[in-house]
Amino acid sequence: MNLIVSMWQNLAMRSALVAWAIAQTLKGFTAIRPRGGFSWKHFLGTGGMPSSHSAFVSGLAVAVGLLHGFSSTEFAISFVLSMIVMYDAAGLRRAAGKQAEVLNKLMAEIFQKGEFKQQRLKELLGHSPFEVLAGALLGILVALIICK
Repeated sequence: MNLIVSMWQNLAMRSALVAWAIAQTLKGFTAIRPRGGFSWKHFLGTGGMPSSHSAFVSGLAVAVGLLHGFSSTEFAISFVLSMIVMYDAAGLRRAAGKQAEVLNKLMAEIFQKGEFKQQRLKELLGHSPFEVLAGALLGILVALIICK
């Protein structure tokens, strides 16, 4: 229990966790659903608006910059990590999601012919650049509020 209390007292960690929690919650509400309301699938899953990965790492990086200085080695490490995570979310993971979408369409055609059965691939893996930007801005805002 002492570890959890210590982690919560760390403002950089708190900024990252709060930004992540807000982003995940917002994803549950921003998912397009026929009946509206909260989507547990999107709340618990990857992809969606805003990017919780981006909120998490940008909240961490900005908090580290505010606490240790934007010229510190700690900030440089967290900033580089943030850039890698956000690039991956909008690049590699998004491309993998688009490939899954195409493969699922191909598999649906094969299924109709009854040739074999295969589980659908998850398509919502990555983020659009706008979703990444929204997550990053959320993380920055949370860090500014918590650390000031």
